[in-house]
Amino acid sequence: MFAGLQDLGVANGEDLKETLTNCTEPLKAIEQFQTENGVLLPSLQSALPFLDLHGTPRLEFHQSVFDELRDKLLERVSAIASEGKAEERYKKLEDLLEKSFSLVKMPSLQPVVMCVMKHLPKVPEKKLKLVMADKELYRACAVEVKRQIWQDNQALFGDEVSPLLKQYILEKESALFSTELSVLHNFFSPSPKTRRQGEVVQRLTQMVGKNVKLYDMVLQFLRTLFLRTRNVHYCTLRAELLMSLHDLDVGEICTVDPCHKFTWCLDACIRERFVDSKRARELQGFLDGVKKGQEQVLGDLSMILCDPFAINTLALSTVRHLQELVGQETLPRDSPDLLLLLRLLALGQGAWDMIDSQVFKEPKMEVELITRFLPMLMSFLVDDYTFNVDQKLPAEEKAPVSYPNTLPESFTKFLQEQRMACEVGLYYVLHITKQRNKNALLRLLPGLVETFGDLAFGDIFLHLLTGSLALLADEFALEDFCSSLFDGFFLTASPRKENVHRHALRLLIHLHPRVAPSKLEALQKALEPTGQSGEAVKELYSQLGEKLEQLDHRKPSPAQAVETPALELPLPSVPAPAPL
Repeated sequence: MFAGLQDLGVANGEDLKETLTNCTEPLKAIEQFQTENGVLLPSLQSALPFLDLHGTPRLEFHQSVFDELRDKLLERVSAIASEGKAEERYKKLEDLLEKSFSLVKMPSLQPVVMCVMKHLPKVPEKKLKLVMADKELYRACAVEVKRQIWQDNQALFGDEVSPLLKQYILEKESALFSTELSVLHNFFSPSPKTRRQGEVVQRLTQMVGKNVKLYDMVLQFLRTLFLRTRNVHYCTLRAELLMSLHDLDVGEICTVDPCHKFTWCLDACIRERFVDSKRARELQGFLDGVKKGQEQVLGDLSMILCDPFAINTLALSTVRHLQELVGQETLPRDSPDLLLLLRLLALGQGAWDMIDSQVFKEPKMEVELITRFLPMLMSFLVDDYTFNVDQKLPAEEKAPVSYPNTLPESFTKFLQEQRMACEVGLYYVLHITKQRNKNALLRLLPGLVETFGDLAFGDIFLHLLTGSLALLADEFALEDFCSSLFDGFFLTASPRKENVHRHALRLLIHLHPRVAPSKLEALQKALEPTGQSGEAVKELYSQLGEKLEQLDHRKPSPAQAVETPALELPLPSVPAPAPL
């Protein structure tokens, strides 16, 4: 506890113990020890008896003096760190550290030593090693000191960062399985700035500070984990960390990250949920500006574009452009803005392959995507428009038109074989669902059972789809609709994919009051957990069971409905008519 005091020539408990062991008059020895080591202020000696009269222990008095002096010393250290020339103030702090470091394990004085170290841009390596070797000292030191330790100890830094990255992924996955189903409040609702205020991003930002080496380490961790797991949320964190440092004007990092301006521009697009022509040209300029020999930058740019928030913005913008092209009677191949969106989308979707292969060049665009698939989507849009217009016509002007219910075989093939076509196709499905277009949804659902990489059964798409389906709540009363949706889509994958099982249960928990009782019973049986089901599925199924029990209690029983007595009103007596 008093380690280091002897090095400074200050007596401690051990000295008092030795004095009392060797003395003949203990009381005099104690008095002398107090005089030599007490507060050396002449006027204090006459005041101390006054404190004794008030019953204030000497320990309490000395402790308060000590605390006051320590606070003043901490203030002075901070003042030294901010005044005068850098070289002079750092010299003073180094001298102070040299004199005080021996007290670093003394709890009452440790804050002073830590404060001195915190203000030194370069703590002597010998002292850093001593701090690193002692777990308690390492925990107690400021993040500014830890940064100096971490930059030369990647494994230690990795140990600190790893729990944060796990926490981040769990938070994202938890948001995708939220019990709330809504178009307005979904996974993509929080603005980029709001997301950057999250605990993990803020802590990582603080840990990195202005240290380029630590920033590079975090990026390397994210790349490695993305490669190992294919989890796209690591791409989100890569962009969020850079923009968090941008918010704090950390020029030391922003100026050396070649992706900074691109990410900044894309961040603005994500905020608006749309890529307009001006920003599209800016983004194109960044891509075209990648010089020969610097192609590796494409790896980082692709990772930023692989962020689900970026993919969501690009895909939404693509569908919106297709709608505009229908109105303009223009083909996709004649729209530069649409072609750029597809270029960005392709780069984002090819991120994993590019980083894995270390071949840094933009993926080749499939010609048929532009010449066949997108025009096919536009023809679907035309079908929707013509059908809707026809429905609004007066009865005498209506033609006997039924909504097309067959799906071109080539459409299904595109969804199965081309990732880009699949991504855009899925966002078109989300678009028609948000439009409450039941006919179009039922037409396209069979094509979603088999898609490229099972994208239609991915958490992000299912999260958005279930939220949009809440808008079609009234349709769940129709058995045909429920059969197409559950039997024809969800239940084709739920036995082999637990995440699909969870999303189907989420949807049913939210909309069960609208489902026909006979269908509800069949679905409850079909979605019953198996022995291999995880805790999350069992928990959701249990919640569904509770909801259905509550629903049964609210409904009157058939017996009650039959036995309800008829309302009998007494007939008023009518006097007999008088004889004529």
